[in-house]
Amino acid sequence: MKTNAYESAVIINAALDDEQIENIISRIKDFITNNGGDIRDVENWGRKRLAYMINKSKIGYYAVFRFNAPTNIISKLERNYTLDEHILRYLTISLDKDAVDFLEKKRSDSQSESEPVPEKGENRENVAVEKDVSK
Repeated sequence: MKTNAYESAVIINAALDDEQIENIISRIKDFITNNGGDIRDVENWGRKRLAYMINKSKIGYYAVFRFNAPTNIISKLERNYTLDEHILRYLTISLDKDAVDFLEKKRSDSQSESEPVPEKGENRENVAVEKDVSK
């Protein structure tokens, strides 16, 4: 069966406790993996102010799932989102090869950039010089 790369952004009701939000996120992960998907990345953006009220909520908890899955899983996943009363909005898109390459490059760049943070009383120039000397 053909698999594609997908990105699914979900807004969860922020009035829930952190434990309840983590349970919802883990249920979504389990649903994807149990239906033949392979989760590549999960970004928890946290609580953010919404641009407009959704179901009388001004704040939502954002989570973004990136995964590879068969094409038939998306309709099941979105049905699952619709039935969950704590999910305010969702959007699932198919990623093309260029988007997947960009995200992989971005992830590898962020992991390789572990620039030292200057301590209190130390300026960035000293850190840069120490970095150059250590090469």
